[in-house]
Amino acid sequence: MTTIRFKATPYKIGPWTVLRLPERASKELPSRGQVMVKGTINGLAFQTPLEPDGNWSHWFKIDETLQKSAKAKAGDSAELAIEPIKEWPEPEVPADLKAAIQADQVARDLWPRITPMARWEWIRWTRSTNNAETRAHRVEVAISKMNAGERRPCCWNRNLCTEPSVSKSGVLLGPS
Repeated sequence: MTTIRFKATPYKIGPWTVLRLPERASKELPSRGQVMVKGTINGLAFQTPLEPDGNWSHWFKIDETLQKSAKAKAGDSAELAIEPIKEWPEPEVPADLKAAIQADQVARDLWPRITPMARWEWIRWTRSTNNAETRAHRVEVAISKMNAGERRPCCWNRNLCTEPSVSKSGVLLGPS
């Protein structure tokens, strides 16, 4: 895959700083769902998963360290060069899902045998709600599905923005 080059301006959604890819850049990616990329922002190397924005494009959160190092704060124009990669790092498993997996022998045995990307998808699916009851139910359903041999969550739209802190109805919010 060739390098995708573009300019974009990070913006704030509450306390988060995010960068939405221009539609043209996003169209060059291999998936409308989550994509792992490596590249540079203002010349500084980084690697991150791009999340779908619910409008056929992608976005990612720029943490404070990357903002400072790359001089890419909200409102600043940034130059990016990215390319999709197949290697997915291990995700940080939320405590509730981790505890449920550890408590269930079948899920505990299956978890290390699925791909890192599949693990990222289970996490995206379970965390994609602000409602504590819904989240607890999704963790239960995830364990049930793993017990049935399912290696990925099914029957949900992977093209939606699943971060409830920055989206509404599966669509990334605009600047706040």
